[in-house]
Amino acid sequence: MSFPIFKYHPDPFKTEVFKRREEAVCCPCCGKETFVTYEGPFYSVENVEHLCPDCIASGAAAEKFDGDFQDSESVDEIDAPEALEELTCRTPGYCGWQQEYWRAHCGDFCAFEGYVGYEDLKALGVLEEVLEDPDMDDWIRENLEALGNGSLQGYLFRCLHCGKHLLHVDCD
Repeated sequence: MSFPIFKYHPDPFKTEVFKRREEAVCCPCCGKETFVTYEGPFYSVENVEHLCPDCIASGAAAEKFDGDFQDSESVDEIDAPEALEELTCRTPGYCGWQQEYWRAHCGDFCAFEGYVGYEDLKALGVLEEVLEDPDMDDWIRENLEALGNGSLQGYLFRCLHCGKHLLHVDCD
């Protein structure tokens, strides 16, 4: 079984928005049995569970249930409607404490790399890089050492064009 590639969310198993199941369940979109189901956010009038990766990648789930995997208002602004459509309708989201927010750089959305704390940023060697972000709030910059230690959570993104790392932070 092949697994779709998600440009803006390259490792959805690592970020735990897809779950491997011991027993198959039925995808409510295509009606096929699947051992891999989506466990992330999906904004729809209906409460939809157990979407398969293929229905997300094709856009069938977003179309059938008139839903989105990312709020189109909670993203960095870019001038590329096709990229926004791919992000909101064909990319698995991530689970945030508050409203999930998707970063962009070089005129395109970034790839979501995962959940990080201060020590993770240091271990990955990207701490100084994320601190260079002119859009980072001063309060966040001053309290970054608390990231991942209680009330602050970091979400790491990587630019698909230049490789720069960007951070989104929210509080519980």
